[in-house]
Amino acid sequence: MEQTRLIIAIALSFLIFLVWNLLFVDPQPAPPLPQATRDDVDTVRPETPVTSEPTAPLVTAPAETTQLPDRPSRIITVHTPLYSVKISETGAAFDSFTLAHYRETTEPDSSLKDLIPAVLPGGTVMAGFTGGSLENLDRATFTADLEVDTLTVKDRPRTIRFSWTAPEGVRFEKMFTFSPRTYLIDLDVAVQNTTAVPIQGKMWVSLSDFTPEASRGYGFEGPSALIDNSVEQIKIKNIEDQSLYSGVLTWIAIQSRYFITSIIPETPVEADMKLIEQPDNVVENRLVGPLETVPPNTRLNHNFDLFFGPKSLQVLSQYENELDRVVHFGMFDFIAKPCLWLMNFLYSFIPNYGIAIIILTTIIKLLLWPLGNKSYKSMNEMKKIQPLMAEIREKYKNDKKKMNEELMGLYKIYKVNPVGGCLPMALQIPVFFALYRMLYESIELRHAPFVGWINDLSAPDRLFQFDLAIPLMQPPYGIPVLTIIMGATMLLQQKMSPPPGDPAQAKMMMFMPILFTVIFINFPAGLVLYWLVNNILSISQQYYISKKHA
Repeated sequence: MEQTRLIIAIALSFLIFLVWNLLFVDPQPAPPLPQATRDDVDTVRPETPVTSEPTAPLVTAPAETTQLPDRPSRIITVHTPLYSVKISETGAAFDSFTLAHYRETTEPDSSLKDLIPAVLPGGTVMAGFTGGSLENLDRATFTADLEVDTLTVKDRPRTIRFSWTAPEGVRFEKMFTFSPRTYLIDLDVAVQNTTAVPIQGKMWVSLSDFTPEASRGYGFEGPSALIDNSVEQIKIKNIEDQSLYSGVLTWIAIQSRYFITSIIPETPVEADMKLIEQPDNVVENRLVGPLETVPPNTRLNHNFDLFFGPKSLQVLSQYENELDRVVHFGMFDFIAKPCLWLMNFLYSFIPNYGIAIIILTTIIKLLLWPLGNKSYKSMNEMKKIQPLMAEIREKYKNDKKKMNEELMGLYKIYKVNPVGGCLPMALQIPVFFALYRMLYESIELRHAPFVGWINDLSAPDRLFQFDLAIPLMQPPYGIPVLTIIMGATMLLQQKMSPPPGDPAQAKMMMFMPILFTVIFINFPAGLVLYWLVNNILSISQQYYISKKHA
């Protein structure tokens, strides 16, 4: 039966798409930009202006000349209503960044979410200049212009200046300005040349983090950037093949499923993004500016914004820096983002994301109701002529050509379109994929409770958690109640559909609910809830159509 074959093809395509992306595939980045060579980073570009003092030598002292003070470094702690950050005078780097409104787990006594792992070597937000004895600044002990070790930012922005001077007289400064009502942090990086000769080099700033573990999810985690108005997402395994990207750079970032750390130049700049794999499974995402000359007794200054916070479209869209483009839901992003907006809008009236998902699914189902009606009406008509089709198959089982001719004639007599039930179904698949991606990556569902034992819609539902490992189930182990109910609804819906004439196809179709249940067993509860509600609404619509056209 043509309809059954198309249903199986659609179901298998959908299943293969989910399984493949779930187990093997990371989101594909845009086609790589032309790769710059390492020489490009360390030599003058043709268009770079040279110093106006040709007789004066340029200072590009090697890193070994850097002398590091032996005094102990302090840890400066800054508290704001949104976060707390610890900055070490060693490298003037961020050692800890805890968010005030997010926790590590759903436990009431859970610690606040720290975006910087405690064991990250050297911290993050490093900066430097590739000339003038300013290389190994990650080991230099800066001096903070703050007498106390703790600063609380409440009603106005506050600035802390970290400075270090090389023995040759070149001064390097990092100035952080913290504001009480935004996740954005101003970062000014400056090189002051107090020597008698010009120095030449490239200003750079960077982020570091541990390489993300292999994800079984559907989103991207790792280093990324907005280069030449295109979002680049680089898999860790591809860094060895290409570690340098050049172009007009708007921001660089290291992102996880729900959070992001980012450096944003004051204005987009022609620069390089250099990815460096460090020891201990650490990846560094470095923004390297163009080659510049700092004449004697002058100061070179570059301004950036830092963003350490949630990968929330609501938060990121407040800023005019295009960082909100880091939130991207794949090829059906144009469908997913309106759904995300609607879910958040519903939540503003009913503060329960589980109920918001139910209402959102119902609204989408109502919008697609006409397509569903056509599909179920065609399937109901096919069901009526099943006995006649069975007779034809039995009568011409040894003559496939004649069997197909008779079946086509039967369709024509009863005015049945064998693919009429599948095409409307196929048109709904983009919506399913868009919602799947949106519900998987939305930070709004992180630690969001629903009812009863479901206290985190971003995690698999588990009732009566226990230590006994279950095959194919990822920890924590327990009874996936919501997933089992979803599988039962799929089985019921399958039984309501016209049975395939081919016994092999019939067995395959009956196996589908079991296979989907096994796959969904590790899906976030929010995704399973969406699929369950959609199944229940589909069963209701299918039952209504079958009774109406009985």
